[in-house]
Amino acid sequence: MRIILLGPPGAGKGTQAQYLVETYGIPHLSTGDMLRSAVAAQTEIGKKAEALMTAGQLVPDDVVAGIVAERLERPDCKTGFILDGFPRTLVQAQELHKILRAAAMPIDVVISLQVDEHALGNRIEGRAMEARAAGREVRSDDNPEVLKRRVSEYNGKISPVVEYYDSLGLLHAVNGMGDIAAVSSLIDAILSSTRFSINSGQQIADRFK
Repeated sequence: MRIILLGPPGAGKGTQAQYLVETYGIPHLSTGDMLRSAVAAQTEIGKKAEALMTAGQLVPDDVVAGIVAERLERPDCKTGFILDGFPRTLVQAQELHKILRAAAMPIDVVISLQVDEHALGNRIEGRAMEARAAGREVRSDDNPEVLKRRVSEYNGKISPVVEYYDSLGLLHAVNGMGDIAAVSSLIDAILSSTRFSINSGQQIADRFK
């Protein structure tokens, strides 16, 4: 299964991605992890990204897409993967389309975790309180004001991406405000249906021609 997880900060993408890794045995590809790995490996595109970050510049879409393309060439992605944090813009979605079409690796399903922003703020505050109570360091983004800004930025960029995947018939919205097991169950139902469709000969790959 080749899966894209969409959702604002705090929506639970990381938690659900870990569940999918354990259940389906496919790698979780986080943009941040891929960037750090490419820089550490000093690949050609990793060096380019490092130079930009060192100069305090944002890593442009084409460089991020190149790093994703490098990662998708590794053997563990042959049976599937979970993309988390990419694509975040329409340009990135279009670049990903080109990469996957060239590799004959079409996306099977896009899961969009839907959340209530007010409730999401309460969730983040609760997570910060739990961390303090356990003596753990509170994540820098577990802050209501930081969350509000990040969600606003996310919403401003993601709408065209959502529309793009909806137009391809790949988008599935999931209520992300339930407990972890409930959300996982909803995702499982979608993936089961998607696998059945693929095995029945309804070639989702046709949408990528």
